[in-house]
Amino acid sequence: MSHPHPELGPPPKLPEGGLRVTPLGGLGEIGRNMTVFEYGGRLLIVDCGVLFPEEEQPGIDLILPDFTSIRDRLDDIDGIVLTHGHEDHIGGVPYLLREKPDIPLIGSKLTLALIEAKLQEHRIRPYTLEVEEGHRERIGPFDCEFVPVNHSIPDALAVAIRTPAGMVVHTGDFKMDQLPLDGRLTDLRAFARLGEEGIDLLLSDSTNAEVPGFVPPERDISGVLRQVFSSAQKRIIVASFASHVHRIQQILDAAHEHGRRVAFVGRSMVRNMGIARDLGYLKVPGGLVVDVKTLDDLPDDEIVLVCTGSQGEPMAALSRMANRDHQIRIVQGDTVILASSLIPGNENAVYRVINGLTRWGAHVVHKGNAKVHVSGHASAGELLYFYNICQPKNLMPVHGEWRHLRANAELGAKTGVPHDRIVIAEDGVVVDLVEGKAKITGKVQAGYVYVDGLSVGDVTESSLKDRRILGDEGIISIFIVVDSTSGKIVGGPHVQSRGSGIDDAAFAAVMPKIDEVLAKSAQDGVAESHQLQQLVRRTVGKWVSDTYRRRPMILPVVVEV
Repeated sequence: MSHPHPELGPPPKLPEGGLRVTPLGGLGEIGRNMTVFEYGGRLLIVDCGVLFPEEEQPGIDLILPDFTSIRDRLDDIDGIVLTHGHEDHIGGVPYLLREKPDIPLIGSKLTLALIEAKLQEHRIRPYTLEVEEGHRERIGPFDCEFVPVNHSIPDALAVAIRTPAGMVVHTGDFKMDQLPLDGRLTDLRAFARLGEEGIDLLLSDSTNAEVPGFVPPERDISGVLRQVFSSAQKRIIVASFASHVHRIQQILDAAHEHGRRVAFVGRSMVRNMGIARDLGYLKVPGGLVVDVKTLDDLPDDEIVLVCTGSQGEPMAALSRMANRDHQIRIVQGDTVILASSLIPGNENAVYRVINGLTRWGAHVVHKGNAKVHVSGHASAGELLYFYNICQPKNLMPVHGEWRHLRANAELGAKTGVPHDRIVIAEDGVVVDLVEGKAKITGKVQAGYVYVDGLSVGDVTESSLKDRRILGDEGIISIFIVVDSTSGKIVGGPHVQSRGSGIDDAAFAAVMPKIDEVLAKSAQDGVAESHQLQQLVRRTVGKWVSDTYRRRPMILPVVVEV
C-alpha cells in the first residue's frame, strides 16, 4: 500500500494521457469532501463541502477546503459534480463560486435544489445541470455516468468518470439498504457492469470500514419511534440533520399515527423540509405540519418539534434549549429524541447537551439507549461485497479518518486488490493514474481555511492558538511610558489582568523586577519600544510561571514620549 510522506514536494507535470486525482478534503477527517480530477489540462471537481469546528477552534463557524492549488486555474474547471446534498459535500460551493460564479454545478434534482437555496443566501445564481441515475454526460473531456446509491438523504449518486486514461468511479457516500423507504436501491447491477468494463481506480467511502457486518435497514427505526411516541406523556422534540429526509418522514408518520402535530424549528430545517415536500421527497399528510407560533394553542401531548442540533452545535436549537437560551423551554416530562449518529469529535458537545436537557427534566432517547439511528455509510460486509462486484484495478479509500482509510484498504486487499495498487492518501496528496497504475507523485497545499463570521481565510492557526490561550489562561496587560531618548520609565507600569485568576494587587511583587530590567536596558542604551516589550513580556511571564504555574497571554504596551 502506498502512503504519503511528509517530504513530498510539488507534483511533476502530468504525463500526457494521464489522469491526476487531488483530494483537497475528506481524507483523514469526516467532512470537507472535495476531489479535483485533471485530464488534458482540464479540471473536474467532485463535491465541495465543509467541516464543522471542534472545541479547539473557538469562534470558527466553518472550515473550507483550501482552493490555493486551483485558484489560478478556475477557467480550466469544466464543472462541479455534487454526489448528494449533505453540508460536508456541498457547503463549500458558495465560497468557490464567489471566486468564479459561472462554474457549472451538476447533480440530482434534490441536491441542486438544496444548493440553489443556499446560494440564494449568498446572492449567487448558479448555472446548473440536472442529471438522473443512469445518465451519461460529457463534461469537457470527462465522460460521466451517474449511478444511484442509497444514503441517508434521497437522490444520492456515485459517478463513473471515463477518460482515455481509464475509468475512475467515485462512490460518494453510500450504503446497501435492501429495504429503503423510497425503494431506491444502490444499483449493484450498474456497478457490476462497470466492473466488467474495467474500473481502473475506485474511490470508496470509508466511514464505516471498521464496523463489521451490514447496516440495518432505515425502516427498522419505525418500530422504536412508535414505542417512544406511544409512551411520551408531553411534548416530543426530535433533533436530526436538516437534510435527513427519510428520518423526518418516519417522524411525520409516527406523529400522524399518534394524533400529534409537527412544527419545524430552525431556518435550515424549515428550508430543507420545505424543498423536500415541494419536490415530492417528503410526504406530508394535510394539516400535520403547523407553524411553531401556533403551538401555544395545542396541548403538550399533541406536539412534536423537529429541530437541528443533534451534534451539540452551540448555536443550534437543541443546544439553546438545553442552555435555557431558546423560546422553547424544556419542562419535566418532555421527551427528546436524538435521531442521529455521533460524528467523531462531537462526543463531548453532544453529551453536554444531553446532560443539560436531562437536568430540566427531559427524557432523552439517543443511539446509546435506543435504536433511533442507523448509519448512512456501508459497513465492512457491504464494502467486501461491493469490491467483489467492482473488482477495481486500483483502490483509493476516501471519506474517513486515518483509521477508517486503513481499515478500508485492508478490506480491498482481502478481496484481491494488489497491495501496491492500494493508495492511502491524505488531503493535498496528488495521485496520478498513468498506464493503468495509480501512484502518489507529490503534494499541494490543502490546509484548513477558516470561516469566522464574514471573514474567510483571515483566521490562522496562530490566531486560534491565541484564542485558546485567552480562553484557558486569560490575559495580562502591562502599560509603560518611557523616555524615547534614555529608555527610562516615566509612567507606570500599570498592570491589568483578565481571566488569569490573578488578583491585580498581586502584581505588586513583580513591579520591582520590571523596574530592574528596564533600568538595566536603559543603561545598555536599549530604547526601542519592541525590544522593551519583549523584555517586559519575558520578565512578567517568568514570574507568573514560577509563582502560579500558568501561561496567560502577556501583552506589554510601551509608549515612547
